[in-house]
Amino acid sequence: MEVAANCSLRVKRPLLDPRFEGYKLSLEPLPCYQLELDAAVAEVKLRDDQYTLEHMHAFGMYNYLHCDSWYQDSVYYVDNLGRIMNLTVMLDTALGKPREVFRLPTDLIAYDNRLCASMHFTSSTWVTLSDGTGRLYLIGTGERGNSASEKWEIMFNEELGNPFIIIHSISLLKAEEHSIATLLLRIEKEELDMKGSGFYVSLEWVTINKKSKDKKKYEITKRNILRGKSVPHYAAIEPNGNGLMIVSYKSFTFVQVGQNLEESKDEDMSEKIKEPLYYWQQTEDDLTVTISLPEDCTKEDIQIQFLPDHVNVVLKGQRFLEGNLYSSIDHESSTWIIKENNSLEISLIKKNEGLTWPELVVGDKQGEFIRDSAQCAAIAERLMHLTSDELVNLGSNQYLFSVIVDPKEMPCFCLRHDVDALLWQPHSGNHDDMWEHIATFNALGYVQASKRDKKFFACAPNYSYAALCECLRRVFIYRQPTPMPTVLYNRKEGRQVGQVAKQQVASLETSDPILGFQATNERLFVLTTKNLFLIKVSTET
Repeated sequence: MEVAANCSLRVKRPLLDPRFEGYKLSLEPLPCYQLELDAAVAEVKLRDDQYTLEHMHAFGMYNYLHCDSWYQDSVYYVDNLGRIMNLTVMLDTALGKPREVFRLPTDLIAYDNRLCASMHFTSSTWVTLSDGTGRLYLIGTGERGNSASEKWEIMFNEELGNPFIIIHSISLLKAEEHSIATLLLRIEKEELDMKGSGFYVSLEWVTINKKSKDKKKYEITKRNILRGKSVPHYAAIEPNGNGLMIVSYKSFTFVQVGQNLEESKDEDMSEKIKEPLYYWQQTEDDLTVTISLPEDCTKEDIQIQFLPDHVNVVLKGQRFLEGNLYSSIDHESSTWIIKENNSLEISLIKKNEGLTWPELVVGDKQGEFIRDSAQCAAIAERLMHLTSDELVNLGSNQYLFSVIVDPKEMPCFCLRHDVDALLWQPHSGNHDDMWEHIATFNALGYVQASKRDKKFFACAPNYSYAALCECLRRVFIYRQPTPMPTVLYNRKEGRQVGQVAKQQVASLETSDPILGFQATNERLFVLTTKNLFLIKVSTET
């Protein structure tokens, strides 16, 4: 059995238009409505230590406006008072102010090391929410489409370590057992990475469970962790909860599969937040231990004793690490050296080559095991009975954006195909046709490439138009071709033109940068720091 099965994206030829002639600029005015916000959007700007391209992709270009795909024309944002604000539009002529539906219990201003708050609309009655400090909330909302039955209530909340943003979530009900699976993204520092940026991207797949109707409490039952070197363009949990689909420039591998949290609940939390005393890695042949040395520590201050099954490390007269090793080493070939960055590197040669050590010193919890990419691949291979991969090489097919067409399915993703933009709907249950070509935006792959200042890209769930906005002010709308009311001829070819595709441009009356952008079948929503704009896109028939 192979680790990954190679699949292909099958283009539906009838959805392509080889005779598409381009977009005609339309000067028809677009109705635009502006709402002033009671409080500014809770924007979190990148810190000095968040300097990589991956930080910019994940957090610097974050979309602060969230669309509830279960209820059309309903959008949400978080303001700097910690309030989740909602605007649900019924009639453009009767727009009310955004209303508060929930207030975060955390005082966000007290946290220096935080990310933007994020949320995902898990189902018609559930929302997963992060306040940006590392705490995950599971919210029961009632039926959100009905203000009488809508009431946001915390059903679960727990601190999960370093800050994260929520990428996706699903709700599962099997034999009266309700669970929520959610996907969290972090960018974390790789302390021992001397090459590249020194950061890696972590995806954590968390399952929260309530076992029966009688048991009210939700609790985390499983945590899977994947690691990669680039922020994924797209990541989603399959509707059945059995797998993930990831579109990424670089690959992701499981570093921890299916950890049952019930086994680790008794761990001392104070130990978790301590800086590890040492880091260790291993290959098939050896182990490397890295220790940060105290200041002014010289070679004379270090005493290390290697025995076949035991190690003893003494620094400046203090016992640093001592105990029985997990397995035997070739103690005569094992060595140590002081590195330029004032760290001690110890090399232990394995007696039993190929044996994977689950721990370095038996019973010692003070160190942290670092896996490299080669080991992640090897572990993934050993875990093949738990996981299977389907792989598509996108090659030059540039990723453009994602959109939720059916909230019960995984989000669709849009790729450039030659000059066009093709929309693909993933189907987890159908392995013969896992990605279905459902719509084409003619020449949009070519057109968008010239928009150097584009920030957000979207399309209507019914594919009637695509839209992109720049960092400031301008929004471009590209409509699908529609029949012409009058007869028009192509002068070059002398043939009748039956339909035309329109391009429209909206210019917002603001100098504030655009922070959020969402498209529905009827409207475009554009969020700035102090205003929410509604652009009426649907044409009356």
